[in-house]
Amino acid sequence: MALRQRGWSWSSALVGAASAAAATVVVLGRPRDPTFHLISITLSSFRLNLPLLDVDLTLTVHVTNPNLVPIHYASAIISIFYAGSHLGSALLHAGSQPAMSCQLLHLPARLYGLELAHHVPRLLADAARRQMTLDASVDISGTAQVLWWAHRFSVHVDSHVVVDPIFLDVIDQENHSETHLHLS
Repeated sequence: MALRQRGWSWSSALVGAASAAAATVVVLGRPRDPTFHLISITLSSFRLNLPLLDVDLTLTVHVTNPNLVPIHYASAIISIFYAGSHLGSALLHAGSQPAMSCQLLHLPARLYGLELAHHVPRLLADAARRQMTLDASVDISGTAQVLWWAHRFSVHVDSHVVVDPIFLDVIDQENHSETHLHLS
């Protein structure tokens, strides 16, 4: 009995190509955490809040969306901490970001005069050595559009930033973000 030699099979080729494409989509399409980098801090104004002054700032943040899909996010409040105390907050306005892109966000922020007053000795010491350590935390929720479906997600971001309190220069920073997909 002679063995029959198999020829080219289009169905096998299509199954193989579809499997390779699916594997590529799974590997490249997996959700990645966005990156955040504080570029600058600028003094906007002083706001009289008797008997103290609140300090208004603008935070310029570079945000990268490394994912293959665009995202839309809701407004969020960024909490700013100094020496373990809630020193102020910044506002992230609702918006969107295209797939695989980066953009600069200008966030209005306010440091509360009452909290600043509680830390005067430490603030003066930080000003003398020209290094002030701040921490920030935010939870951002939104949707990622994949074809016709919008998938909900949330991102938790923790930042540890060292700034020059005199010139408001960013000296060092460490940012960590963690994305959670809500599949239900």
